[in-house]
Amino acid sequence: MSQQLTWRCVDGRLALNGRLNHETLLPLWPQRDELIKGVSLLDVSGLEQVDTAGLALLVHLREEAIKQGQTLQIMGITDRLQSLISLYNLQQLVPGD
Repeated sequence: MSQQLTWRCVDGRLALNGRLNHETLLPLWPQRDELIKGVSLLDVSGLEQVDTAGLALLVHLREEAIKQGQTLQIMGITDRLQSLISLYNLQQLVPGD
């Protein structure tokens, strides 16, 4: 059984921990638009694994922040996540730190 996804939002920083995949992101998905309000920093350094569904969520969070008039910086992108971002040619949509 994979580790569940956990998140914590404090002082404009949303930190994701665990595994971000199609199975674990389901509890977060209904809260995603509300959760990103007031967030300027998305910390993904605590993610052990991200699949394409997880990458889609990261893109969605960034786009939602833009719609809310915010700039969302993503920090802690691992080499594996960067490879996935590059594979799908999303460097412009998911800029790292």
